Amino acid sequence: MQPPDLRASPGADAPRCAAERARTVCDPGLGGRGSPTMMLVMIGLLACHSPGEGLTLEELQDPETCAECHPDHHSQWSGSMHAYASEDPIFRALNEKGQEETEGGLGDFCVQCHAPLAVELGLTTDGLDLDSVPDHLRGITCYYCHQIESVTDDHNNPLQLAMDRTMRGALRDPIDNEAHPTAYSALLDRDEAESSHACGSCHDIVTPLGAHIERTHLEWKDSLFSQPLFGLNCGSCHMSGRDGVAAEVEGVPLRRIHDHSMPGMDLAVTPFPEAGAQRAAVQEILDDTVVSFLCVQPPTGDTSLAVVSLENVAGGHYFPSGATADRRVWVELVAYSGDQIVWSSGDVAADEPLLGREETDPDLWRLHSTLLDVAGEPTHDFWEAADIDYGELLVVQTTLDPTDPTYVQTHRSHNYLIRGGGFDRVTLAVKARPVPLDLIDSLIAEGRLAPEIRDEIPTFTLGPTMLEWTADVPVNSGSLACVPEAPPASASAGTSP
Repeated sequence: MQPPDLRASPGADAPRCAAERARTVCDPGLGGRGSPTMMLVMIGLLACHSPGEGLTLEELQDPETCAECHPDHHSQWSGSMHAYASEDPIFRALNEKGQEETEGGLGDFCVQCHAPLAVELGLTTDGLDLDSVPDHLRGITCYYCHQIESVTDDHNNPLQLAMDRTMRGALRDPIDNEAHPTAYSALLDRDEAESSHACGSCHDIVTPLGAHIERTHLEWKDSLFSQPLFGLNCGSCHMSGRDGVAAEVEGVPLRRIHDHSMPGMDLAVTPFPEAGAQRAAVQEILDDTVVSFLCVQPPTGDTSLAVVSLENVAGGHYFPSGATADRRVWVELVAYSGDQIVWSSGDVAADEPLLGREETDPDLWRLHSTLLDVAGEPTHDFWEAADIDYGELLVVQTTLDPTDPTYVQTHRSHNYLIRGGGFDRVTLAVKARPVPLDLIDSLIAEGRLAPEIRDEIPTFTLGPTMLEWTADVPVNSGSLACVPEAPPASASAGTSP
């Protein structure tokens, strides 16, 4: 397919077009109307799109079409979990299992978010036939998001699409072009709260049995970040801004544009574009979320108190968020004598499941939720979930006014007894996995997932949570020596969560 004539500001005497990314420019300096040069230019224009013709609906639904004029946006999106949503073998394995165990009753519950355009076009009803869906209609595509016309509910993808040629976006004064009509939409403007409702309606999931198993949207709505005074929306963190051009065509002005890699916690577990960039973006957003404090009672006997305090300082929702029953977040605390480990909790190997760790590590502090079936028993299978025990998560602040009834204490603390004595150094780090290895193991055992996927499950270390206490840290909080120096009140008091 040839690129369209994308004239930024067409004038009566100076037609301009962009031919692919080479930005072929035609202007009066190329010669008069009857010159051979101008004739070649006019042929080139006709090879793009005739004036007013523009791109067809089918062309607009293909992300590769978007790449011709929006190469950076496309490249970022191509490595995102939005692009990966239909390809993810873990999603496919769980959907397959859910469809089998519900005898098809699960329907489009999963695929309505993982391949919404394919569902909209009637190309799949249950996600079991995604291999037959054209590649460009899988996942959450450019066309899908830029066609959002309204949001009719708070969860399970209630988005209504226009399904026309007008591409909606955040630009209030879009440049006229011959590729497609354009329009401003607050639903695509990261500076407007409406955009969070567009994002959040898929990132908020209620099961057929009524369990609110993902509530990122609700967490944000109840937080101070949703209040006009703060005005921080999903895109404020997940679509960072920079100055650039919204389209690589002649005459387009510099604007504030936004990254479309949209990092969270998940990564592709099979070969996929932009894998390194996506991993770096995920690490960066995780590093911005949580801070830690470590207070240690200098050893004088066989046991010493250590208090770890964590705070969600920048997440516009809880941490972890999303599928919190699948997230694995825990604290690693290790005491040393010289280079020798004398005590540890949460010192989990990269290939070791966290499930059952409490049996050998009673001090383990992990942040997670548990799905419950109709009998109140734990289950991994979300289609069986009738309730959820949210467990302990790092909450998001609701107000800065401590007298407000909705005010919450965002610090969470955990007490440890370091046994054995004789240590002179203690290290702290918060670890995170997007999906649990025990779930991966069960899917492999059932023949639903390739064994090599297990090696691709990442374990992140949240950089700013890495602290080291040494014996020369002065006592600065009661009987405790704390790093950093000014611990929150809950840490200095040595309270348990």
